[in-house]
Amino acid sequence: MKIDVVNSHKETVGSVDLNDEVFGGRVKTDLIWEAVVHENAAERRGTHQTKNRANVSGSGKKPWRQKGTGRARVGEIRNPLWRKGGTVFGPQPRSYDYQLPRKVKAGALRSAIAAKLADGALTVVDSLAAGRDGGKPKTKQTAAMLKTLGASGKTLVIDVNHDDAFTLAARNIAGVTLAATGRVTARDVMDTDRVIATKAAIEKLQESLG
Repeated sequence: MKIDVVNSHKETVGSVDLNDEVFGGRVKTDLIWEAVVHENAAERRGTHQTKNRANVSGSGKKPWRQKGTGRARVGEIRNPLWRKGGTVFGPQPRSYDYQLPRKVKAGALRSAIAAKLADGALTVVDSLAAGRDGGKPKTKQTAAMLKTLGASGKTLVIDVNHDDAFTLAARNIAGVTLAATGRVTARDVMDTDRVIATKAAIEKLQESLG
């Protein structure tokens, strides 16, 4: 399949061949779901904690002797059966991250890009350059350029490596997220309304995901 390549004024300047086996297959929503859940889990802080009997303040001394008082036997006032005692099996600090197979991540990213391509939400541009005023990168001109390319709502801009000037000019534009080809994920793609990618980025992704 072929997709048009446009310039910064959204004028067609060429095309790029996309492999049907990479971006033209069935969109596997189950892989996308697994990748998104994995990334969300990895970002959980996991700092929740309840106090067990070792953390509760109080003496560890046996309140009374084991036998002869008529009362129930007890070892310490911090035991879980008593008021203000420790919590049994409560949540403790932990990491929610887990290993996800590399092929699952790659398949999820392929399906995410294929979904955007099928929805007509993918724009391929020949190159990205920051708008400038007097030689300095300007956010206003860069925002106008992205709007011309169809940026609306949440927009993901993918390049092999974003240069410093473009990063400085685009980082404050509301709704715009920058991602390099080596770090973009299925969640990044699915959490946007529009994807704008350079020709070099699409070719790089096709090579790595093929």
